[in-house]
Amino acid sequence: MSPSASETDHGGGHATLKGYIIGLLLCLVLTGASFGVVMGGWVPQPLRLTAIVVLCVVQLVAQLVLFLHIGAGRSQRENTGIFLCTAFLIAIVVAGSLWVMHNATQNMMPMQL
Repeated sequence: MSPSASETDHGGGHATLKGYIIGLLLCLVLTGASFGVVMGGWVPQPLRLTAIVVLCVVQLVAQLVLFLHIGAGRSQRENTGIFLCTAFLIAIVVAGSLWVMHNATQNMMPMQL
């Protein structure tokens, strides 16, 4: 007796060519929008950084969902948990490194007379 599809599914996403094409087009549009914000002056100068960060986050989420198949579904909980733990650890390493470098700069600077 052969195992059914549900017994052989190990939690991987169900990738389709349509999903990959949608993801590619969406990422190209978001990249073009980021380029337009900077080079085309579509957004006023004080809001450019905010616009780029928002577009970056949207593109990150699109890539996670459409290419890496990270989601909230029951079969994806393990992948999502591993991703969140990894992102948290990277944030700790980056924040800690910045903190150490800032303190080193502050404590090692020569005194101004």
